[in-house]
Amino acid sequence: MTNNLNTHAAKSPLGDLGVEAPFRGFGGGRRGKYSDIGFVNMFYNAPQILFEFAKSNRANPTEAEDFLWKQLCDNKLKQFHFRRQHPIKYFIADFYCHKTKLIIEVDGGYHTIPEQYEYDRTRDSELEELGITILHFTNEQVFYETDRVLETINNELHKYPQPPQGGFYP
Repeated sequence: MTNNLNTHAAKSPLGDLGVEAPFRGFGGGRRGKYSDIGFVNMFYNAPQILFEFAKSNRANPTEAEDFLWKQLCDNKLKQFHFRRQHPIKYFIADFYCHKTKLIIEVDGGYHTIPEQYEYDRTRDSELEELGITILHFTNEQVFYETDRVLETINNELHKYPQPPQGGFYP
């Protein structure tokens, strides 16, 4: 279920490298950082190469991504922790909250190109099959409708009841 002010998403660098999906394993050398179950749940078997692309993306964010990241940190959406440029399956999400399985994508103008738009729809569909919700915002919305963007994110974060602190529902 995609709730969006505008619909778009980022193109996977894997297509340019000829890497085929689905991937197996635990993303290479990152296995030791997380338990097997947590790793699979958080990264959905993302390949090691995506972690390298994500690291590069974090070091070189777009202006809109950097601006929204600062808003998310400054706004302190209380108990919700976001990760920047987070690998999931064979995609990289701009921002991901694992607790609520929410992706936030900040989309530049090239997402209106028909081929990219179709790729984005397919990507969203695959992620939604994992139970992940995707919110899309244009660069302009991030810069000029910041309060509305943050309100939409906040509403989505509080849409579903959260498990008790440190545990699961009985």
